[in-house]
Amino acid sequence: MRKFLVILDDSRECLNAMRFAAMRASKTGGGVAILSVIPPEEFNHWIGVGAVMREEARERIEVHFEVFAKWMRDRQGIDPELVIREGQPVDEIIAQIREDPEIGVVVLGAGTDKKGPGPLVTQLTKISGGLPIPITIVPGDLSKERIEAIT
Repeated sequence: MRKFLVILDDSRECLNAMRFAAMRASKTGGGVAILSVIPPEEFNHWIGVGAVMREEARERIEVHFEVFAKWMRDRQGIDPELVIREGQPVDEIIAQIREDPEIGVVVLGAGTDKKGPGPLVTQLTKISGGLPIPITIVPGDLSKERIEAIT
């Protein structure tokens, strides 16, 4: 089964990427893998404090994931999988793509502010020629209705 890989973070554009991936997966018989990356600098504290912070970060991610997962199950009939990795976001995205041969497309949401599309879109498009799969970039200001029409 082909899976759409979506990155779960705190950005507003993440929502449109989730919608797009779920709708495409639903209409094409695919799946959705949701990847959240915990940057290592969050845990550069004492060992005990770092372990507690790591666990709290995982719990926040799981709660955030469940919001999207419930919508995907209820509205799109898709049961997404959650993958949590620790490291630099781009490195971990590439590692996940290489480790999971079912991933067929990376779906990213593009920011709408004047600073540009966002760090992940910027960094991944620079190396996109060397990736083994395509990247779909979903504009952050697309409406739900437009996303549905496109998918």
